[in-house]
Amino acid sequence: MEEKRIDSRTIYKGRIVNLRVDTVLLPNGKNAQREIVEHPGAVVIIPVLDDEKIVMVKQYRAAVGKVLLELPAGTIEKREDPYECAVRELEEETGFTAEKLKPLLTFYPSPGICSEIMYLFMADKLKKSKSSPDPDEFLRSVELEISEIINMINAGRIEDGKTLVGILLYLYKQRSG
Repeated sequence: MEEKRIDSRTIYKGRIVNLRVDTVLLPNGKNAQREIVEHPGAVVIIPVLDDEKIVMVKQYRAAVGKVLLELPAGTIEKREDPYECAVRELEEETGFTAEKLKPLLTFYPSPGICSEIMYLFMADKLKKSKSSPDPDEFLRSVELEISEIINMINAGRIEDGKTLVGILLYLYKQRSG
């Protein structure tokens, strides 16, 4: 079932990702090519306010050509710990800091083409700070009731995979105690 990599070449090196083409030996003895996006990993945070509202961000996503409603998230920088990245991204994107930040889950959002691993955190006991998005980031934070978020998911208005994973896990944990 596993494939054996017999050749690999990087065809693009970017600021955040690299693109590599691997030649692999398949279990049936034939060769195939795999295009792999190498990604340093990312964090996603579920920021829960004292009134149980969740802080989300609206952000234009060039890859899909539209504004998406998402949980705050961001790419892990070189030699940065996922926890530290979550602390940084939460404040940058939402203007909140968390007294309590709990790791919940790690997952691969698109393992068919990308090496990215995502670290999901829950943040509560939030305190208002000042948002400071990256210079090339333009986003707006919004505070939503979980019932509003569920309705938006059911209506197909929340389309971001990491957000769906985070919200569904949050709901599961709320219901299972």
